[in-house]
Amino acid sequence: KYREKRSFKETPEPTGGKSSEPELKFVIQKHDASHLHYDFRLEMRGVLKSWAVPKGPSTDPSVKRLAMMVEDHPYDYRNFEGIIPKGQYGGGTVIVWDEGTYAPANSQAADKKEEEKILMQQLHAGNLKLVLKGEKLKGEYHLVKTKGRMENGWLLMKAKDKYASVKDITTKGKSVISGKTIPQMEKAPDKIYGRTSVKKDSTAKDEKGSAKKIKTADDGAAEKKPLKKKEPPADINALLKKGIKKPQPKALKPMLATLTDHPFDAPGWVYEIKWDGYRAVAYINKKGAELLSRNNKSFNEKFYPITAALAASGINAVLDGEVIVADEKGMANFGDLQNWRSEADGTLLYYVFDILWYEGKSLIHLPLSERRQILKAVLPESDNILLSNDFETSGIGFFAAAEKIGLEGIMAKRADSTYIPGARTSDWLKIKTSLRHEVVIGGYTKNEGTAKQFSSLLVGVFEKGKMVYTGKIGTGFNDKTQKEMMKLFKPLIIKTSPFDTVPDVNKPSRFRPTPPKALATWLKPELVCEVSYREITSEGVMRHPSFEGMRTDKPAKNVGKDILVKAETVMKDKKPTKAVKATKETAKYINPPKAADRKTFLNPADDTQVRKINGQEIKFSNLHKIYWPKENISKRDLLNYYYQVAPFILPYLKDRPQSMNRFPNGITGKSFYQKDVTGKVPDWVETFPYVSQGEHKNFMLCNNEAALLYMASLGCIEMNPWSSTYKKPDNPDWCVIDLDPDKNHFDRVIETAQVTKEILDAIGADCYCKTSGSTGLHIYIPLGKKYDYEASKEFARLIAHLVNERLPKFTSIERPTAKRKGKLYIDFLQNRPQATLAAAYSLRPKPGATVSMPLHWEEVKKGMKMEDFNIQNAVKRILSMGDIFKPVLGKGINLAAALRKMTDDTLDDR
Repeated sequence: KYREKRSFKETPEPTGGKSSEPELKFVIQKHDASHLHYDFRLEMRGVLKSWAVPKGPSTDPSVKRLAMMVEDHPYDYRNFEGIIPKGQYGGGTVIVWDEGTYAPANSQAADKKEEEKILMQQLHAGNLKLVLKGEKLKGEYHLVKTKGRMENGWLLMKAKDKYASVKDITTKGKSVISGKTIPQMEKAPDKIYGRTSVKKDSTAKDEKGSAKKIKTADDGAAEKKPLKKKEPPADINALLKKGIKKPQPKALKPMLATLTDHPFDAPGWVYEIKWDGYRAVAYINKKGAELLSRNNKSFNEKFYPITAALAASGINAVLDGEVIVADEKGMANFGDLQNWRSEADGTLLYYVFDILWYEGKSLIHLPLSERRQILKAVLPESDNILLSNDFETSGIGFFAAAEKIGLEGIMAKRADSTYIPGARTSDWLKIKTSLRHEVVIGGYTKNEGTAKQFSSLLVGVFEKGKMVYTGKIGTGFNDKTQKEMMKLFKPLIIKTSPFDTVPDVNKPSRFRPTPPKALATWLKPELVCEVSYREITSEGVMRHPSFEGMRTDKPAKNVGKDILVKAETVMKDKKPTKAVKATKETAKYINPPKAADRKTFLNPADDTQVRKINGQEIKFSNLHKIYWPKENISKRDLLNYYYQVAPFILPYLKDRPQSMNRFPNGITGKSFYQKDVTGKVPDWVETFPYVSQGEHKNFMLCNNEAALLYMASLGCIEMNPWSSTYKKPDNPDWCVIDLDPDKNHFDRVIETAQVTKEILDAIGADCYCKTSGSTGLHIYIPLGKKYDYEASKEFARLIAHLVNERLPKFTSIERPTAKRKGKLYIDFLQNRPQATLAAAYSLRPKPGATVSMPLHWEEVKKGMKMEDFNIQNAVKRILSMGDIFKPVLGKGINLAAALRKMTDDTLDDR
């Protein structure tokens, strides 16, 4: 990857190198490319494992620095400083900020090779513990892989020791090789690695160059291509010159629109979709991204995939847009947005419709049409950061199209309007297809005799500092929503009404002349919700209001009446333009979201969460509990893994009784097996009856995602199904040969597997291999439910004998451990009724959080290790390769034909 990204005819960067030193080397290079950052590199197995650290290292143990793992660099790169020419990957200036030797912390390793082995294990586990002996950095440091959000994200932190300090170590800005700072190196690059042909004026910082930005997006488990930064064309650069040079603003209040009564056609106006979501302004720079609501509350954690994607976008900008949750048709659903906790709750999108600042220049004084040109040119391509398109078309036709397909409404904006932060202006108009409004909750009622949490909400808006009553909302919430709302209400209860005039909650109407007696409870007017309604009466009260959801993005004090402005009063030219049908044009910009790989199922914050899967609500608790202590892998990580691999593992679990091996306190706690689930699982869980010692009992079946995640929530780290289904319990889908190494080196397991395949190939029997995830390998031979367990076992016995005859020095087919005398055991007795093995793609309760991973036979070769396949990298591999184990569930081999071939002289040497 390093070489693919560089043209060595143009850049002086090294291409290789080899270490002859007895100690491992590290280097930290200060790199002023499109953005200043530090490159932390560790020698490991002949290359430099590399991380980009945007803020640089810290000596303060309380500080965690983001470190994004990048491609391996050649060993000689540790001496590189000088100029990477402008236009080349990473174009800019490099100095060696620090260098020295390092070793794994608390290591008793005898030599460098042993140290590297320890480090590679820690690297795969995502937890490196290092002792640095540099000129600037000394003592113990930890590099820990982040969980869930970023595929290549790590945290670099200082351990508490005598070298810890709160002083900013990055103020020491000189190279430890040349003694130069970055500016000095730019002026006199006399230490360029390899040659001095690069001119100093060819550098320096590649302001808009081709350097790709540090990747910080959440990729789930599958690695995505970095977001492609667009380079503005010449005409856009001309527009950017009109910008006013200013530092990036920190908290701009977004410009607001005025409600108008009907759509119109007029020149000089453009139209946009009115998205049903949360308004959000994004501030993006080299430090990352900040996503703020209208009242400057952070959305960073709430909508973490959007924040991560913005941080990975590589642009330096302030954007205005709307966060929505899109359904399968691409339509925004406000209720789903309100309840969004993780990717499992729906597809989160950020529709961007304006750009306010870009690369050091304020753009708010430019007309909207020019800001939009800049936005279209620089907004990176992304699955969840999208351009909200504008339309130069008929406003009447556009509104009709929006109404027809069920949008909340449309926006009309003057093409020449400037951006006025915080202002509600008639240059921007909102035209709604249905009546909706934000209101402040001032209390609730509870009817006499009701079992509900409350009967209705009492709501209003602020006018001149007073809260004016606008109605009573009695529909739109279920019992779960009410319980959640009551938690918000309790700390806000007050004794007196917050409304300027106390509403009569028992007032009869012509529709309810004798309403049930209601008792009002008053609340501090701090909570905002959205409501839909039919119309506003002459008394200012909503007719037929319905609750749509809570709003956390708007401060209550700013919620006032929507002042309706007649469309005619804001049009400069009332002459209508030619109306056009905009239905198809509108619909094409409301496309269904792209099918994305599964990411997180549970959000990274809450320790207890309720999720609905296959129509069943399941409570997941103790999510912070650590299941793999050394790797810092939690129960949440376990559940997220099984959610991601569910489509791949379920075919090997469906209809198969489960023998549950439960680890409720992780791999270091006590575990126990559970077969009988009678009366211990929810009614929706399917079971299969059996009789044991005269008692009627039930196995659990894992037939869908809900059952899989329910099992995982019980602490089932591994999934152990039968080889047959309950529909044909005596006829297994596969025959299995289990290679157990005992104390033998894993290379011998690999050799045994290769010989097993040679024998099976010779008799025309297809076979497929997977790691056990523990110590050995499993070889599966598909049977297609055509034979019983006895036939499967005897066939496996014959194969085991043949393999043992080929490899008598280190293999055994003796079941008693004592008789094996330390030899590798070829186990064929797993082929019996009710015997279980870890399923393909199952996690194992072993150090490193290993996975039972299907393999291509060409991968089954010396050097392969069990820890190569773990919770950190398994999903990425599975999504890349697909289910390569699928033929195991196929029609199966012809056992009679295979046995006939087994009598051939080519095999029968006895």
